[in-house]
Amino acid sequence: MGKIVLGIVADDFSGASDAASFLVQQGIKTYLFNGTPAEEHFDTKENIAIVIALKTRTEETTLAVQQSLEAFEWLKNNGASQLYVKYCSTFDSTKEGNIGPIIDAVLEKYDIPYTVLAPALPVNGRIVKDGHLIVNGVPLNETHMRFHPLTPMWESDLAKLMEPQGKYPSLKLNHEILEMENEKILKIVEDFALEHERFYIIPDYMEETHAEKIVELFGDLQLLTGGSGLMTALGKKHNKESNHVSEKLIRSTKGKAIILAGSCSQATLDQIDTFKDNNGKYIKINPIDLGNGTQTKEEIWDHVQASNDDAVLVYSSDKPENVKKAQSAGTEKVSHLLEQTTAYLATKAVENGYNRIIVAGGETSGAVTKILGYDSYQIGESIAPGVPIMVPLKNKDLRLVLKSGNFGQKDFFLRAAKLTKED
Repeated sequence: MGKIVLGIVADDFSGASDAASFLVQQGIKTYLFNGTPAEEHFDTKENIAIVIALKTRTEETTLAVQQSLEAFEWLKNNGASQLYVKYCSTFDSTKEGNIGPIIDAVLEKYDIPYTVLAPALPVNGRIVKDGHLIVNGVPLNETHMRFHPLTPMWESDLAKLMEPQGKYPSLKLNHEILEMENEKILKIVEDFALEHERFYIIPDYMEETHAEKIVELFGDLQLLTGGSGLMTALGKKHNKESNHVSEKLIRSTKGKAIILAGSCSQATLDQIDTFKDNNGKYIKINPIDLGNGTQTKEEIWDHVQASNDDAVLVYSSDKPENVKKAQSAGTEKVSHLLEQTTAYLATKAVENGYNRIIVAGGETSGAVTKILGYDSYQIGESIAPGVPIMVPLKNKDLRLVLKSGNFGQKDFFLRAAKLTKED
């Protein structure tokens, strides 16, 4: 019999698949569930990791904590030996939470004295230096995240970010301390623990050697927290202990591809341009035309189905000024209309044998996964760092690729279509 060596609860779906992808790269067989599983028990014949995706990033705090504790309790009841609170590598939260309250609730429920805060993901430009979260060389509070409509980032110092939303103090371990012998570092932690019943450790994390050091020091803690950056080092640790590498999932499948892009990030806009520049078939969704009825979801699908191309891109992504113009009809109304249209297209695609569904954008991904109704996946290899191929356990012919807006190379859509195509 195997066991769950790592049980992760993520605050959104794309973040969950991001974390899972790094574990798979290290040979850890990984399953992703969209919400806490309804089934009470999960049996496994080999050592695995399970990631549970919630939607708690901007949920009301009491409900976010409740849902997170329910997910962790399911993992514990199924024998998970280590828990992990997964949040975004830009520490997305308001001053009040929800990262701090969720971590505190888990620490208190399982009587854990301390944990690590490690949001960094160096491969995607997110590092922690002197306790400050830096994104592509810029302090977090000076990036575009300071203008985020739901989680505006007002500070880059992780300790200060935790002060208003967490109950406990922080202990910073900068990169100079991390170069010390393990015994000396752990003595610093032990001394701090004498004065504080519970606390958070904030280690610098500027490169992968720091991740390895963090896992070397704290990899046996009952609870860890952070982004997906630690997953590589944790995966190596658990893989070494189990002495087993799982068989890789087959990445390709038969059927056409549909690419659905809703993110307005610059990375996604560049990916759209690259796809179009390479003679890819594309259809633009115009939210204003959708709203007044001069463009319909049925009409868009007819254009998709009429194409003889192997892959078709349908996108609503646009430049900020055009998005603002479209939102003049009401932000929520426009968002709902676009999600409804994307969900419809995804449904029609699967019904008509499009077995390769590639999606860009967190909200767009959420709309697609919700309408398709699959709640459990096995995770395969990655198209780009943090963006894996996923196979629903209830539809082994389907390949689903969901990417956060800022992730992926300029040729991401071309690569995703190619790698999922059966030769």
